[in-house]
Amino acid sequence: MQKVLAQLLCLLIISNSYAQLLKPGFDATEYEGTLRRSAVQVDTKFRGATPKETGFTRVFRGTEVGLHNRWDLWLNRDSTIIVINFRGTTYDVDSWLENFYSAMIPATGTLKLDSNYTFNYKLANDPKATVHVGWTIGIGSMAPEVMAKIKEYHTRGVKQVILEGHSQGGALSTLMASYLHYQQIAGNLPGDIVFKTYASAAPKVGNLYYAYDFDYITRGGWAFTIVNTADWVPETPVSIQTPNDFNKLNPFSNSREQVKTQKRLVRVALSHVYNRLSKTPRRAQRTYNRYVGKLAYKQVKKYMPRLEQPRYSGTCNYMRAGNPIVLQPDADYYKKFPDSGSNVFRHHIFEPYYYLVKKNYSPVIVP
Repeated sequence: MQKVLAQLLCLLIISNSYAQLLKPGFDATEYEGTLRRSAVQVDTKFRGATPKETGFTRVFRGTEVGLHNRWDLWLNRDSTIIVINFRGTTYDVDSWLENFYSAMIPATGTLKLDSNYTFNYKLANDPKATVHVGWTIGIGSMAPEVMAKIKEYHTRGVKQVILEGHSQGGALSTLMASYLHYQQIAGNLPGDIVFKTYASAAPKVGNLYYAYDFDYITRGGWAFTIVNTADWVPETPVSIQTPNDFNKLNPFSNSREQVKTQKRLVRVALSHVYNRLSKTPRRAQRTYNRYVGKLAYKQVKKYMPRLEQPRYSGTCNYMRAGNPIVLQPDADYYKKFPDSGSNVFRHHIFEPYYYLVKKNYSPVIVP
């Protein structure tokens, strides 16, 4: 009997030693999996030369909710890692509206998404942090189901989670990573779960203070934003910076008082310049927010009739969040993917990203 127990113990130790573990740092092989799994979620004509997934098995499809949002749950071979893959933009109008509804809201607050569901969220600790309202609606719509599945697999002993997505899916994975982190802090998720994030071809999701917070909570190599520098989507949404977007202590905070101490002609000239420099971006910001805030909300409400309009933050100073992994095209790349033609998504789809990561990173792990 003792001999049998000893053999079982040895087998357990051996199996655990070979169990797949998430490690900090950009792993090109893990990211290639992100592209393969994301390609499954959309029309196959976007797949190109991206091969099918083999290392993970899709075990669950999330309910289609919100503005045409959906996610898939994948499990690796030894049942030690689950992957939550968020679908990118579809052909449906409401999916595109989620992108265009890009006014900013506070990174901590509430969104009443339905008559019987209010999404209480915290996505950053800094009260100056703001985020994209459309994609916050997206993660809010999926959060209850995502949380339930993470808890379910935790009871099965799975404590490692990859959050991922391409394009809009990358934006959603970033915001969901923030949400789940603060759910752990609040005690609503087990604290021993390890999260790693791959945001592929993702647009910007929040302002500078959100980016600071995200990079801090994922420090040490646990979240990545992967960008093909020929792709225009990661350059969006439009960003406008005004003096109000700076920290409280800055050279502009008392500029009017400083101007008053100058001689009259100098004072007039400086006041004129300051007003032109500050009023123009503020006016542009108000115009931008009117279209991507109140007017966009009217269109979104057609698809989510019980969505209550939130109070917008009055800023649109978008910044990238996550450790950047730069995919730099070369002459060979442009021969394969010419920078011309009518397809504006030529550099955004899966195949060019897969081509560049295979050429520049595989099988390197970047700390």
